[in-house]
Amino acid sequence: MLERVPCETVEMAARKKLIDRGVTIEAIAEIVYDLQKPYAANLDLASCIESTDAVLNKREIQHAILVGVELDELAEKGLLSEPLLSMVKQDEGLFGVDETIALGSVFGFGSIAVTTFGYLDKQKVGIIDELDNKKHQVHTFLDDLVASIAASASARLAHRIRDLEENRRVVDIQKREEEDLIG
Repeated sequence: MLERVPCETVEMAARKKLIDRGVTIEAIAEIVYDLQKPYAANLDLASCIESTDAVLNKREIQHAILVGVELDELAEKGLLSEPLLSMVKQDEGLFGVDETIALGSVFGFGSIAVTTFGYLDKQKVGIIDELDNKKHQVHTFLDDLVASIAASASARLAHRIRDLEENRRVVDIQKREEEDLIG
């Protein structure tokens, strides 16, 4: 029987993939900030960074990053077979596998995350737009994955803000957030 890959190894690999492709937690957190600022007058960027970082602790997000970025990199090197290579390199409009992988990773954060992902997928804001418009690299999967991370972090933060406004006990909030990170 093969030995399992330690969770820490997977998390570090996913985070490294993001950095290697020019995506920082801060850049994603700026999108989260812009999404949530209209609903939270006292919101600060540090809270958005914390929420983004917490989302990156989720295994399903890490797995999606590893698979998606790997496919982008293989396409850049011409190592996918045709017609898949052309579809990925061109980010063909009817090729929805990139959105499917990214969308699958937001389901753990509820309907707010799902609808926010759809918005970000169409609007291409911040680092998502930069990735979508880089012509020397393939980001067919990565731009959607960043949208899913931002959507998930935004939903997580929205729920946390509501919990704090309703004076829920910090221990109860932390318990729910820990349960959200399972998977």
